[in-house]
Amino acid sequence: MALDQSFVGRTYPPTAPYEVGREKIREFAEAVGDANPAYVDAEAARALGHPDVIAPPTFVFAITFKAAGQVIEDPQLGLDYSRVVHGDQKFGYTRPVRAGDRLTVTSTIESIKSLAGNDVLSVRGEVHDADGAHVVTAHTMLVARAAEGE
Repeated sequence: MALDQSFVGRTYPPTAPYEVGREKIREFAEAVGDANPAYVDAEAARALGHPDVIAPPTFVFAITFKAAGQVIEDPQLGLDYSRVVHGDQKFGYTRPVRAGDRLTVTSTIESIKSLAGNDVLSVRGEVHDADGAHVVTAHTMLVARAAEGE
């Protein structure tokens, strides 16, 4: 069954703050195989003009995808998560994520489309720091595959 178009524009409450830690950044950088010293060495990050280590660009996915869970789990939307695949991801940064940031995410449904019986849901996650300053906007596209025989 197609998702309800009236959900386009719906915004969900901001998440609880997520505190970005140096160790989480280091673990993530190692996991993705990125040896940029600015991710693990505060002096290297400072030499580039940052107050502390910074996170690789895709680090914020874990925070924004968790926030998109509010959309995914909204019973009124009726999304069958067992049929969902991740379609696309884009980030637009104002500044890098850095150790010590306390980030919140506000998710908004940007679009719902039906393509070949599949529902394509686009969610925008606006990430702000503790001062309310914009850090990054994440665009996540999810595809809910049509049930067999639909």
